[in-house]
Amino acid sequence: MQTPQPGAGALLEEVPSAVLERNVARVLTTLSQNTYRDQPPAKLIAVTKTVGPRVINALGKLQIHDIAENRAQVAMPKWPELEPEFRLHWIGRLQTNKVKDIIDKVWLLHSLDRPALAEEAERRADQRGLALPVLLQVNIADEPQKAGLTVDEVRPFLRRMRDYPSLRLRGLMAIMPLTDDQQALTGWFRGMRALFDQLAQEAISGVDMQELSMGMSHDYPIAAREGATMVRVGTALYRAD
Repeated sequence: MQTPQPGAGALLEEVPSAVLERNVARVLTTLSQNTYRDQPPAKLIAVTKTVGPRVINALGKLQIHDIAENRAQVAMPKWPELEPEFRLHWIGRLQTNKVKDIIDKVWLLHSLDRPALAEEAERRADQRGLALPVLLQVNIADEPQKAGLTVDEVRPFLRRMRDYPSLRLRGLMAIMPLTDDQQALTGWFRGMRALFDQLAQEAISGVDMQELSMGMSHDYPIAAREGATMVRVGTALYRAD
């Protein structure tokens, strides 16, 4: 049986329970087999941007409660239909005019990538009396088409976090190039882990390096081996093959 795939703008409303259960178990097993040093297995963040509420609630029955979205106009209509135990992670570039729509729903913002976003998130969080956990997005491979700070820009940005008292910097996030070159991917993941560890040792005021979010469906085993604390997996959870 082939699981139907969503078309442009459509959400996948059904995944056979056996397929979902098998795929979740496969990903969790892979994570448990690819740990970094004495670190626990990386946490699975289920990317749910292409699936509907019934699929998300089915993930909850499998004890997957951390979900990730990237478009407010898609994510917010789902929210009232979800069970209350889900924790919403925000991935992808967030427009400043969308911050107000999600600010009180987000468990962790993975994609803080520019001062303008920090300023708007600070303003909205302060208005609501919230403390918003965030990750700084790093463009480790220097891809011109991708968001994120260069490695050289990271420390100056982090030193400005004291200007945003409603934001809680909890770590780093990266999106790697889409490539099958495992050697290159390993190098980028190692570079991110090295940067993460260096920043943790530097103890910059207002910065608490707890989470390293990296790895997606095509490369999450490598990310887990090289030190990710959480991986963002979508396609691998829903495909029938």
